Amino acid sequence: MSGSNVWTRTREKLRLFPEIFAQCGSEAAAYGKCVSATTTGGQELKKDLCAKEFQALKTCFTNAAKKRAK
Repeated sequence: MSGSNVWTRTREKLRLFPEIFAQCGSEAAAYGKCVSATTTGGQELKKDLCAKEFQALKTCFTNAAKKRAK
């Protein structure tokens, strides 16, 4: 079992990240705004406060990656 294939695939995925991320700008902005709004005043981010926004971002990433793979 060779570990080089794992690193090669990982590097390729990381190279594609900016392109995929660019397709999800509005979702990323919405998630960032939610995180920022819920952590004002030094508050800690609590689980599931921005779950809806995170799920939208995750779905966008997944869909963009699938489109890229085709």
